[in-house]
Amino acid sequence: MNRVGKKLATYLSQPLEMDRHVATSRYEDLAATIKKGDILLVEGNSRISTAIKYLTQSTWSHAALCQGEGLGHARINPKEPFLVEADLKEGVRAVPLSFYSRFHTRICRPVGLVEKDIDTVVDYAVSRIGNTYDLKNVFDLARYLIQSPPVPQRWRRKLLSLGSGDPTKAICSSMIAQAFQSVHYPILPEVLMKNSQEMACRRCYREILHIKHYSLFMPRDFDASPYFEIIKPTLVRGFNPYEIEWSVQDGTLEANIQSLT
Repeated sequence: MNRVGKKLATYLSQPLEMDRHVATSRYEDLAATIKKGDILLVEGNSRISTAIKYLTQSTWSHAALCQGEGLGHARINPKEPFLVEADLKEGVRAVPLSFYSRFHTRICRPVGLVEKDIDTVVDYAVSRIGNTYDLKNVFDLARYLIQSPPVPQRWRRKLLSLGSGDPTKAICSSMIAQAFQSVHYPILPEVLMKNSQEMACRRCYREILHIKHYSLFMPRDFDASPYFEIIKPTLVRGFNPYEIEWSVQDGTLEANIQSLT
């Protein structure tokens, strides 16, 4: 079963070039903007990415946590930011930010965390490096073989949560969710409305936040979360719409935006 699982993982990890989207931020701007503790969402172009995007009804198919500069991983450029991610084939690993320089990405930044807690989140993820995906559970991998499975919307999140339940068999957003839950930082908790018991306010409700199990988180949850700030490198680095050079060719407008290409 493990051999079959490895073959499935190899097949699902193969890129589909037709699904690749051009990066909307220059790598230099991305590297200068991303900070330790940030989450980088990626629009992947592999077979498994296509399935995840369909099941989650989202642009994002992958999530990685920024651990800061090289920290022992970088050999050529020690200043390059590195990411901790859970890869289907390789397991939890550290990769340079340049690995995703040609992908469409988005930075999600936790708000209000002190440096100590950010270090705790990153250390949690780094300590998981070397953990592997449960390749023996072939049924879990097979759900990605159909890129657009006919699954009712109410079942899609549950379908992604299928797995061994072993926290050492981490994948993508589940591992990152565990890291933030280790410091009790909310991501996208379930909100339950409970009637107030006070006689003076019978129509009042209290919001009760329930922490969702880490296996139920998707990459898009960090984007949708009200507790993560969306950071766009092009705007952070300075963007002036009046510096765009427009030209008209064949009746169509073409813009020369050097900062985006």
